[in-house]
Amino acid sequence: MFVATLLCAPGSRSLDPALVENLRNAWGGGAAVWLNPDEAAEFPLPQVPDNRWQVWDDLQAIGVDLVVQPAQGRRKVMLLADMDSTMIEQECIDELAEEAGVGARVKEITARAMNGELDFEGALTERVALLEGLDEAVIGRVLDARITLMPGGRELVATMRANGAYAALVSGGFTAFTARVARDLGFDENRANTLLTEKGRLTGKVRPPILGRQAKVEALEQITALLGIGEDAVMAVGDGANDLGMLSRAGTGVALHAKPSVAAQCEVRVNHGDLTALLYLQGYAQTDFAS
Repeated sequence: MFVATLLCAPGSRSLDPALVENLRNAWGGGAAVWLNPDEAAEFPLPQVPDNRWQVWDDLQAIGVDLVVQPAQGRRKVMLLADMDSTMIEQECIDELAEEAGVGARVKEITARAMNGELDFEGALTERVALLEGLDEAVIGRVLDARITLMPGGRELVATMRANGAYAALVSGGFTAFTARVARDLGFDENRANTLLTEKGRLTGKVRPPILGRQAKVEALEQITALLGIGEDAVMAVGDGANDLGMLSRAGTGVALHAKPSVAAQCEVRVNHGDLTALLYLQGYAQTDFAS
Protein backbone atom coordinates (compact mmCIF):
# COMPACT_ATOMS: atom_id res chain seq x y z
CA MET A 1 0.00 0.00 0.00
CA PHE A 2 1.00 3.58 -0.66
CA VAL A 3 -0.05 6.99 0.65
CA ALA A 4 -0.55 10.16 -1.37
CA THR A 5 -0.06 13.38 0.59
CA LEU A 6 -1.09 16.81 -0.70
CA LEU A 7 -0.14 20.02 1.06
CA CYS A 8 0.25 23.74 0.46
CA ALA A 9 2.00 26.67 2.07
CA PRO A 10 0.94 27.10 5.71
CA GLY A 11 -1.61 29.83 6.18
CA SER A 12 -2.58 29.92 2.52
CA ARG A 13 -5.49 27.49 3.05
CA SER A 14 -5.35 26.86 -0.69
CA LEU A 15 -5.75 23.08 -0.75
CA ASP A 16 -9.20 22.68 -2.30
CA PRO A 17 -11.18 19.71 -0.91
CA ALA A 18 -12.64 19.18 -4.39
CA LEU A 19 -9.12 18.78 -5.80
CA VAL A 20 -8.29 16.14 -3.19
CA GLU A 21 -11.51 14.23 -3.89
CA ASN A 22 -11.09 14.41 -7.65
CA LEU A 23 -7.55 13.06 -7.47
CA ARG A 24 -8.55 10.36 -5.01
CA ASN A 25 -11.32 9.24 -7.34
CA ALA A 26 -9.12 9.36 -10.44
CA TRP A 27 -6.47 7.23 -8.77
CA GLY A 28 -8.88 4.82 -7.07
CA GLY A 29 -7.69 5.80 -3.62
CA GLY A 30 -9.27 5.20 -0.23
CA ALA A 31 -11.00 7.74 1.98
CA ALA A 32 -9.19 11.06 2.36
CA VAL A 33 -7.96 12.11 5.81
CA TRP A 34 -7.44 15.81 6.50
CA LEU A 35 -4.28 16.35 8.56
CA ASN A 36 -4.94 20.10 8.63
CA PRO A 37 -8.11 21.57 7.10
CA ASP A 38 -7.49 23.16 3.67
CA GLU A 39 -3.72 22.71 4.12
CA ALA A 40 -2.76 19.02 4.20
CA ALA A 41 -4.58 15.80 3.33
CA GLU A 42 -3.73 12.19 2.52
CA PHE A 43 -5.36 9.08 1.12
CA PRO A 44 -4.23 5.46 0.64
CA LEU A 45 -3.42 3.99 -2.76
CA PRO A 46 -3.01 0.39 -3.93
CA GLN A 47 -0.12 1.32 -6.24
CA VAL A 48 1.94 4.26 -7.53
CA PRO A 49 -0.02 5.93 -10.36
CA ASP A 50 1.67 5.98 -13.76
CA ASN A 51 0.96 9.69 -14.18
CA ARG A 52 2.27 10.74 -10.78
CA TRP A 53 4.87 13.21 -12.09
CA GLN A 54 2.52 14.70 -14.65
CA VAL A 55 0.03 15.37 -11.85
CA TRP A 56 2.87 16.67 -9.68
CA ASP A 57 3.75 19.22 -12.38
CA ASP A 58 0.15 20.35 -12.66
CA LEU A 59 -0.20 20.76 -8.90
CA GLN A 60 3.06 22.69 -8.60
CA ALA A 61 1.57 25.33 -10.86
CA ILE A 62 -1.20 25.99 -8.33
CA GLY A 63 1.02 25.91 -5.22
CA VAL A 64 0.36 22.35 -4.08
CA ASP A 65 2.99 19.72 -3.20
CA LEU A 66 2.31 16.03 -3.87
CA VAL A 67 4.21 13.07 -2.43
CA VAL A 68 3.47 9.41 -3.03
CA GLN A 69 5.32 6.99 -0.75
CA PRO A 70 5.00 3.51 0.77
CA ALA A 71 2.59 3.48 3.71
CA GLN A 72 4.64 1.06 5.79
CA GLY A 73 7.41 2.56 7.89
CA ARG A 74 6.82 6.17 6.96
CA ARG A 75 6.93 7.39 10.57
CA LYS A 76 10.64 7.77 11.33
CA VAL A 77 12.69 7.53 14.52
CA MET A 78 15.54 9.78 13.43
CA LEU A 79 15.76 13.20 11.81
CA LEU A 80 18.95 14.15 9.96
CA ALA A 81 18.84 17.76 8.84
CA ASP A 82 20.96 20.19 6.88
CA MET A 83 21.10 23.71 8.36
CA ASP A 84 21.64 26.41 5.72
CA SER A 85 18.49 27.17 3.69
CA THR A 86 16.87 24.21 5.46
CA MET A 87 16.61 24.72 9.22
CA ILE A 88 17.50 28.40 8.78
CA GLU A 89 16.42 30.67 5.94
CA GLN A 90 19.92 31.87 5.06
CA GLU A 91 23.37 30.57 4.06
CA CYS A 92 25.54 31.49 7.04
CA ILE A 93 28.72 31.97 4.99
CA ASP A 94 26.91 34.41 2.72
CA GLU A 95 25.86 36.48 5.71
CA LEU A 96 29.43 36.56 7.06
CA ALA A 97 30.64 37.55 3.61
CA GLU A 98 28.29 40.53 3.59
CA GLU A 99 29.94 41.73 6.79
CA ALA A 100 33.37 41.21 5.21
CA GLY A 101 32.43 43.18 2.10
CA VAL A 102 32.69 40.21 -0.26
CA GLY A 103 29.03 39.23 -0.29
CA ALA A 104 28.42 39.18 -4.04
CA ARG A 105 31.46 37.01 -4.79
CA VAL A 106 30.71 34.50 -2.04
CA LYS A 107 27.00 34.26 -2.89
CA GLU A 108 27.88 33.39 -6.47
CA ILE A 109 30.18 30.57 -5.36
CA THR A 110 27.63 29.32 -2.82
CA ALA A 111 24.85 29.14 -5.42
CA ARG A 112 27.04 27.21 -7.85
CA ALA A 113 28.26 24.81 -5.16
CA MET A 114 24.74 24.10 -3.87
CA ASN A 115 23.61 23.47 -7.44
CA GLY A 116 26.35 20.87 -7.87
CA GLU A 117 28.39 22.91 -10.36
CA LEU A 118 31.45 23.15 -8.08
CA ASP A 119 33.26 20.74 -5.76
CA PHE A 120 31.90 21.51 -2.29
CA GLU A 121 35.19 21.25 -0.41
CA GLY A 122 37.04 23.45 -2.88
CA ALA A 123 34.24 25.99 -2.94
CA LEU A 124 34.15 26.15 0.85
CA THR A 125 37.91 26.64 1.07
CA GLU A 126 37.74 29.45 -1.49
CA ARG A 127 34.87 31.22 0.28
CA VAL A 128 36.34 30.94 3.77
CA ALA A 129 39.64 32.36 2.50
CA LEU A 130 37.75 35.53 1.56
CA LEU A 131 36.76 35.96 5.23
CA GLU A 132 40.37 36.22 6.45
CA GLY A 133 40.82 38.99 8.98
CA LEU A 134 37.15 39.30 9.89
CA ASP A 135 36.58 40.01 13.59
CA GLU A 136 35.16 36.81 15.15
CA ALA A 137 32.72 38.97 17.14
CA VAL A 138 30.89 39.45 13.83
CA ILE A 139 29.62 35.86 14.11
CA GLY A 140 27.50 36.75 17.12
CA ARG A 141 26.14 39.85 15.42
CA VAL A 142 25.22 37.85 12.32
CA LEU A 143 23.46 35.24 14.44
CA ASP A 144 21.48 37.91 16.26
CA ALA A 145 20.60 40.16 13.32
CA ARG A 146 20.71 38.12 10.12
CA ILE A 147 19.79 34.50 10.89
CA THR A 148 16.13 33.45 11.03
CA LEU A 149 14.73 29.97 11.59
CA MET A 150 12.86 28.20 8.81
CA PRO A 151 9.13 28.12 9.64
CA GLY A 152 7.99 24.80 11.07
CA GLY A 153 11.39 23.79 12.38
CA ARG A 154 10.49 23.94 16.05
CA GLU A 155 7.34 21.89 15.50
CA LEU A 156 9.22 19.33 13.41
CA VAL A 157 11.98 18.68 15.93
CA ALA A 158 9.73 18.88 18.99
CA THR A 159 7.09 16.54 17.57
CA MET A 160 9.53 13.91 16.37
CA ARG A 161 11.46 13.97 19.65
CA ALA A 162 8.22 13.81 21.65
CA ASN A 163 7.50 10.60 19.76
CA GLY A 164 10.87 9.05 20.56
CA ALA A 165 12.96 10.20 17.59
CA TYR A 166 16.59 11.37 17.66
CA ALA A 167 17.43 14.66 15.91
CA ALA A 168 20.84 15.48 14.41
CA LEU A 169 21.83 18.71 12.67
CA VAL A 170 24.63 18.04 10.17
CA SER A 171 25.89 21.02 8.19
CA GLY A 172 28.58 21.99 5.73
CA GLY A 173 28.44 25.34 7.53
CA PHE A 174 30.05 26.21 10.83
CA THR A 175 29.82 25.05 14.44
CA ALA A 176 29.45 28.64 15.64
CA PHE A 177 26.06 28.62 13.90
CA THR A 178 24.95 25.00 14.34
CA ALA A 179 25.49 25.17 18.10
CA ARG A 180 23.01 28.07 18.43
CA VAL A 181 20.50 26.66 15.94
CA ALA A 182 20.63 23.17 17.47
CA ARG A 183 20.08 24.62 20.93
CA ASP A 184 17.20 26.85 19.85
CA LEU A 185 15.43 24.05 17.95
CA GLY A 186 16.13 21.23 20.42
CA PHE A 187 18.39 18.96 18.35
CA ASP A 188 20.17 16.15 20.19
CA GLU A 189 23.48 16.87 18.45
CA ASN A 190 25.10 18.98 15.77
CA ARG A 191 28.06 18.56 13.44
CA ALA A 192 29.69 21.15 11.19
CA ASN A 193 33.00 22.75 10.21
CA THR A 194 35.00 24.85 12.65
CA LEU A 195 36.23 28.28 11.61
CA LEU A 196 39.80 28.83 12.81
CA THR A 197 40.66 32.08 14.58
CA GLU A 198 43.81 33.79 15.76
CA LYS A 199 43.94 36.82 18.06
CA GLY A 200 40.20 37.32 17.70
CA ARG A 201 40.09 37.25 13.91
CA LEU A 202 39.24 34.62 11.31
CA THR A 203 42.29 33.07 9.68
CA GLY A 204 40.49 32.25 6.45
CA LYS A 205 40.71 28.52 7.12
CA VAL A 206 38.61 25.74 8.65
CA ARG A 207 39.82 22.90 10.81
CA PRO A 208 40.31 19.79 8.64
CA PRO A 209 38.78 17.54 7.57
CA ILE A 210 36.04 19.50 5.83
CA LEU A 211 32.53 18.25 6.54
CA GLY A 212 30.94 17.91 3.11
CA ARG A 213 28.77 15.45 1.21
CA GLN A 214 30.59 12.29 2.33
CA ALA A 215 30.75 13.44 5.94
CA LYS A 216 26.95 13.74 5.98
CA VAL A 217 26.67 10.16 4.75
CA GLU A 218 29.13 9.09 7.45
CA ALA A 219 27.03 10.89 10.06
CA LEU A 220 24.02 8.90 8.86
CA GLU A 221 25.97 5.65 9.14
CA GLN A 222 27.51 6.45 12.53
CA ILE A 223 24.39 7.74 14.26
CA THR A 224 22.12 4.94 13.03
CA ALA A 225 24.71 2.41 14.19
CA LEU A 226 24.85 4.01 17.64
CA LEU A 227 21.06 4.06 17.88
CA GLY A 228 20.77 0.51 16.59
CA ILE A 229 18.36 1.43 13.81
CA GLY A 230 18.33 0.96 10.06
CA GLU A 231 18.80 3.77 7.59
CA ASP A 232 15.22 3.18 6.47
CA ALA A 233 14.11 4.60 9.84
CA VAL A 234 15.65 8.01 9.03
CA MET A 235 14.05 11.13 7.58
CA ALA A 236 16.70 13.38 6.04
CA VAL A 237 16.13 16.88 4.72
CA GLY A 238 18.28 19.26 2.72
CA ASP A 239 18.40 21.54 -0.30
CA GLY A 240 21.86 21.37 -1.85
CA ALA A 241 24.00 19.03 -3.92
CA ASN A 242 26.10 18.15 -0.86
CA ASP A 243 22.93 16.72 0.73
CA LEU A 244 22.20 14.22 -2.04
CA GLY A 245 24.24 11.42 -0.47
CA MET A 246 22.30 11.40 2.78
CA LEU A 247 18.99 12.08 1.02
CA SER A 248 19.43 9.02 -1.19
CA ARG A 249 20.44 6.77 1.71
CA ALA A 250 17.73 7.77 4.22
CA GLY A 251 14.41 5.97 4.31
CA THR A 252 12.77 9.26 3.35
CA GLY A 253 14.99 11.94 1.82
CA VAL A 254 13.19 15.26 1.45
CA ALA A 255 14.40 17.92 -0.98
CA LEU A 256 13.07 21.07 0.71
CA HIS A 257 12.86 24.18 -1.50
CA ALA A 258 15.83 22.59 -3.23
CA LYS A 259 17.90 23.63 -6.20
CA PRO A 260 16.24 22.25 -9.39
CA SER A 261 19.16 19.93 -10.15
CA VAL A 262 18.92 18.52 -6.62
CA ALA A 263 15.14 18.14 -6.55
CA ALA A 264 15.25 16.28 -9.87
CA GLN A 265 17.21 13.50 -8.17
CA CYS A 266 14.81 13.10 -5.24
CA GLU A 267 11.49 11.25 -5.03
CA VAL A 268 10.19 13.47 -2.21
CA ARG A 269 10.10 17.17 -3.04
CA VAL A 270 8.55 19.96 -0.97
CA ASN A 271 8.54 23.32 -2.73
CA HIS A 272 5.53 25.09 -1.17
CA GLY A 273 5.17 23.68 2.34
CA ASP A 274 7.48 24.52 5.24
CA LEU A 275 9.19 22.09 7.63
CA THR A 276 5.85 20.95 9.06
CA ALA A 277 5.42 19.18 5.71
CA LEU A 278 7.83 16.55 7.03
CA LEU A 279 5.36 15.80 9.81
CA TYR A 280 2.41 15.54 7.45
CA LEU A 281 4.44 13.13 5.31
CA GLN A 282 4.76 10.88 8.38
CA GLY A 283 1.02 10.97 9.00
CA TYR A 284 1.00 13.45 11.87
CA ALA A 285 -2.03 15.75 12.00
CA GLN A 286 -1.62 19.39 12.98
CA THR A 287 -3.31 18.59 16.28
CA ASP A 288 -0.47 16.13 17.01
CA PHE A 289 2.25 18.79 16.76
CA ALA A 290 4.34 19.50 19.84
CA SER A 291 5.52 23.06 20.43
